[in-house]
Amino acid sequence: MRGRLENRRVLLCVTGGIAAYKACDVLRLLQAEGAEVRVAMTAAAAEFIAPLTFETLSRLEVAVSLYPGHRVVTTRHVGWSEWAECTLVCPATLNCVGKAASGIADDFVTTAIAAARTAVVWAPAMDFGMAENAVYLRNVETLKALGHRFVDPESGYLASGASGRGRLARSGRILDAVRLALHGAATLGGVRALVTAGPTAEALDPVRFLTNPSTGKMGLALAEEALLRGARVSLISGAAFGHVADGIRLLPVRSAADMSGAVDREWPDHDVLVMAAAVGDYRPVSVSSSKWKRTGPRRTIELEPTEDIVARAAAVKNGRIVAGFALETEDGETNAFEKLTRKKLDLICLNPASEPDAGFGSDTNRLTLIDRNRGVRRLPLMPKWEAAEAVWDAIEGLRNGGDGK
Repeated sequence: MRGRLENRRVLLCVTGGIAAYKACDVLRLLQAEGAEVRVAMTAAAAEFIAPLTFETLSRLEVAVSLYPGHRVVTTRHVGWSEWAECTLVCPATLNCVGKAASGIADDFVTTAIAAARTAVVWAPAMDFGMAENAVYLRNVETLKALGHRFVDPESGYLASGASGRGRLARSGRILDAVRLALHGAATLGGVRALVTAGPTAEALDPVRFLTNPSTGKMGLALAEEALLRGARVSLISGAAFGHVADGIRLLPVRSAADMSGAVDREWPDHDVLVMAAAVGDYRPVSVSSSKWKRTGPRRTIELEPTEDIVARAAAVKNGRIVAGFALETEDGETNAFEKLTRKKLDLICLNPASEPDAGFGSDTNRLTLIDRNRGVRRLPLMPKWEAAEAVWDAIEGLRNGGDGK
């Protein structure tokens, strides 16, 4: 399956710290996204992990020495910098940050950074005292002013035995930073995007509830794509994600009423609403205050409709964009057209629940996009991140006065 970084070129520079071994995981994540990765190491990094490890994982030569011998062109640091679409320094030591900020280029890694033509992303890792060092912090600001990006270290248990800020950021955060460096655009710059995702759950008793199998993957992909396009993103979700990209404001909810309340509060401060959540249509009229016992009598549950969140939001959109999702098992396009009209939406995304690899929990989807101008675009089966691109393309078209195609 295609990844967001398909055929993109990343130069991974590994510097000397105990976190060097974690760069292997970062390398694997980049490859899983489709990126081609070359690895360069400082001599100090090679003391922590052998270059052979990265050669095995990348299946390419690893550069360590600036002067590798007569058989290799000694200006390859320039060639590698020209080749790279993004240079990732992971882990980045205080020493390497200081050298780059001071214009020092005395090994392959610092020379390649100095020669970089494109984005440089730093993922620092060091002891907490070093992470708070005033000179280091000044050097970080110097590089940021030059357009370099930083994935801030996290707090936790450190190699010294102390606890504090300085741990290498989680691999997912580092991957997000590379995605943003390679794909980030300003097509939604200044736009405030509100996205909903995941299931809702309605309590029956203190331990049981009604819900659906939604995992929130489609909604999360939509939020991430909006972030990559420069939007300020708020994500209201009933799913517990393991990782949400830095820059996405996550608002967890549980029930349909919770989600309805969150949308009511947030929608006035946003420009676009994409309602991708699988909101339950019904909830119990009453909730038991004690756990139901299996030995009890047969039970009948009386249900009542939940709020129609997207219709209420569309009723007060005042020129803003509202997109909804329609999960259908039969007569999909007919029902989607009806919902689009009745709820006064600008775009509806038909999601066929019964088709293979396009339902709940899958990494792929097959959407049909129907816009307010009756434009219909049937998408093939594709990764959910790619489907999210198509949805935002349609929204941008509508915002710009087009037909959403």
